[in-house]
Amino acid sequence: MTSATARAALRNAEVAPQLARISAATNAETHEDLSRRLILEVHTDLDSVESRWREFERWADCTPFQTFDWVAAWQRNIGVREGVIPVVAIGCINRDQIAFILPLALVPGRLTRRLCWLVQEMSDYTAPLLAPDFSRLLSADQFRSVWRELIDRLRYDPRLRPDWIKLEKMPQFVGAQVNPFTGLHVALHASGAHLTSLGKDWQTFYFAKRSAATRARDRAKLRNIAKYGEIRFVADADPEGVRAMIDALMKLKGRALASKGIPNIFVRPGRRDFFLDLASNPRTRHLVHVSRVQIGPAWAAVNFGLVFRDCYYHLVASFGEGEYARYGPGALHLRELMAYAISRGLRRFDFTIGDEPYKLEWCDTHLVLYDLIAAVSYRGWPASLYAHVRRSLKRFIKQTPLAWRVVCAARRMFCQLHTRSERNYC
Repeated sequence: MTSATARAALRNAEVAPQLARISAATNAETHEDLSRRLILEVHTDLDSVESRWREFERWADCTPFQTFDWVAAWQRNIGVREGVIPVVAIGCINRDQIAFILPLALVPGRLTRRLCWLVQEMSDYTAPLLAPDFSRLLSADQFRSVWRELIDRLRYDPRLRPDWIKLEKMPQFVGAQVNPFTGLHVALHASGAHLTSLGKDWQTFYFAKRSAATRARDRAKLRNIAKYGEIRFVADADPEGVRAMIDALMKLKGRALASKGIPNIFVRPGRRDFFLDLASNPRTRHLVHVSRVQIGPAWAAVNFGLVFRDCYYHLVASFGEGEYARYGPGALHLRELMAYAISRGLRRFDFTIGDEPYKLEWCDTHLVLYDLIAAVSYRGWPASLYAHVRRSLKRFIKQTPLAWRVVCAARRMFCQLHTRSERNYC
């Protein structure tokens, strides 16, 4: 039995009692009865729901971005600083059977208050946590009724009243179930996401994905990289080593973003602390995988990934600017990460959000993502309208190759001119 099979068997053993209880309730009642008996709770204190959330996520359909530890780390390091109020909605059937958890948040602004997902900014997928047979418990119409009830309750609570809603990056499916939010008035997100199914061994997978000519180019690049020093794939478990790699990753990523004229989100308060918290906290250390490709003494490429259930999530990566950079240390690191995932018995490699060309070379599955933008009050209309227009324009640009190339070129040119003017001023 492989490690993946063992984990699946353990998860199934944990899920079975929960499913039996919910199935018994479903058989005894109609969908309408369940809808009427569903109790909707709203909590603003994460500590008060921690034990129930942790228990539910063990068998619920979700991604690592909805786990309690991911959310709590963000709230500790970023949310509290920015005055974000958690709005955790829990739907229970018969009081003790959780059907879903919606990890939402109220974000204050200068003029309006926005309802969004907790950790929306730093999560590549935002979604509810769903009971494994949620789709049998609540129909699409019933979920819409529950959602309207939740918004009405928030509207009449002065402390939690939102002016507008902006839910982004919601996948079409949560586990094997249709995401109930796709039954609301959603629109396509600007980008999609991509993943690939892994094989049982690296060589078979690699030969299936790469042509003979491409493999020959990979070998040639590897020989050229080796001229600069010994090549090593390092995944340091020591806290100080992990901290050093995260700092190096943020430095490299900051340079890469700056060269493209893109603001560096990692310099904003709390972002570095959030990643360090996840990597050093004993509760989340098993979730985080930080690694690098080292060429001699140089750190040529660094990656921050997540391992959750049977999937590796390729989250943040960047590479150095040495002479070896022309030979693709980032592509080499990516191959090493996929080989590592296969060696761990993982079944999927998720490249997460973004439509970069290199992802298309490996992926066999395209994930559709959705956004939900709506006004709740008159004050929220201008913000929601602006968000609608911005989302549509951004999607058009990203999904139109010519427009995307023009925007990228203009952004790089602006960055170069800005850098040159700063140098002349100095």
